Amino acid sequence: MAKGRGIGRGMAGNMGGGGMMAQIKKLQEQMEAAQAALAVETVTATVGGGAVKVTMTGAQVCQAIEIDPELLKDADAEMLQDLILSGVNLALDQSRKLTEERMGPLTGGLAGMGF
Repeated sequence: MAKGRGIGRGMAGNMGGGGMMAQIKKLQEQMEAAQAALAVETVTATVGGGAVKVTMTGAQVCQAIEIDPELLKDADAEMLQDLILSGVNLALDQSRKLTEERMGPLTGGLAGMGF
């Protein structure tokens, strides 16, 4: 009879594991939905007093770079390059922060599951 009890406990343990698998599947679906939303959600970084604007998605894809035509009148290529670089880096930082805000609650749940 002891063997029967051991088997029963093992089966109950498997049922509990099924609950965890359901939680993992639900979390995976939530993460996929959040990633899809981040792919279309955007942030815009502005540098140089509005001379350069960079728009980036939450998936870190650059959507647009806008340059104020007044900036081009001086034709300072090095300054323009610096502004574009600063704008892209700032937009990436904002995009990463957005991703952390959206995904943080989901990935934080992994720690509660023992991951």
